[in-house]
Amino acid sequence: MKPLHIADAVRSNLEDYLKDLGQSEPNGMYDMLVAVVEKPLLEVVMQRTDHNQSKAAQWLGLNRNTLRKKLLEHKLIN
Repeated sequence: MKPLHIADAVRSNLEDYLKDLGQSEPNGMYDMLVAVVEKPLLEVVMQRTDHNQSKAAQWLGLNRNTLRKKLLEHKLIN
């Protein structure tokens, strides 16, 4: 079985989410999706960079201060 690309996995899960809603209309999908993708992304990158924020920021293409703000938002650092 061929592994799914990230975009395929996201698309499939979004289709399931919308199907599960039935007749209800979604609300705030963009923020929900960003939040559920951003936290695991930060967790994996921080782990792979041995929690080196400068290196993680570089990998992510973010300013180190922006990375720190996102880590605080997701309660990944104190």
